[in-house]
Amino acid sequence: MTVAPPTPATARPWRVYLIECVDGSIYTGIAVDVAARYAAHACGKGARYTRSHPPARLLGSVEFPDRSSALKAEYRIKQLTAAEKRSLAASLIGAEGAPSP
Repeated sequence: MTVAPPTPATARPWRVYLIECVDGSIYTGIAVDVAARYAAHACGKGARYTRSHPPARLLGSVEFPDRSSALKAEYRIKQLTAAEKRSLAASLIGAEGAPSP
């Protein structure tokens, strides 16, 4: 009998998030703790892109059950145009009432 490894009770879902940068560009990333990751981007300790394009605001985030699902969604979102990303962000705000950290 094969037993799957137990899932930790503290396992948290992954989120894909969108950040609008001061130059108007949109950065997409994944994290378990979006608020902490946004803070890292804001103080210059995040991704290389956000070091040269500082974040202006968090546009929104979407929850996924695991890292793999979040990575796949991140890839699909990164293929969208800026206008499509803005539309996605607007639908997230409309669905949730406000961007979710």
